[in-house]
Amino acid sequence: HVQLVESGGESVQAGGSLTLSCTTSPNTISRYVMGWFRQTPWKDREGVAALFPFNKQAYYTNSVKGRFSISGDSARNTLYLQMNDLKPDDTAMYYCAADTEGPAPEALAWGSWSGNTWSYWGQGTQVTVSS
Repeated sequence: HVQLVESGGESVQAGGSLTLSCTTSPNTISRYVMGWFRQTPWKDREGVAALFPFNKQAYYTNSVKGRFSISGDSARNTLYLQMNDLKPDDTAMYYCAADTEGPAPEALAWGSWSGNTWSYWGQGTQVTVSS
């Protein structure tokens, strides 16, 4: 059973940086597609970043490209999301997730995917960006 625990969310000023962490069960990062998602009360959950285990390829939704970076440390069983140049629109609850397949190729190419089929989820960590 995969367990995921996020941490690192806090309140920051616009333009600032933040790193989220997701502690996973052993061997999760090397075996599963890992992802970060975010959700607000007024917007559906959206995929932010995804990391594939075998080729270490990373994908991002269009609104965070060039600002966010996903990475995984299998030795520490930790997934990260480095977020730079934060904007008020980045305010959301951020979730770590794992799945055997991840987003479809066309969704990755489009830069937009949901988490409806993902298998494992953490409890979330809140990020608030003030202007």
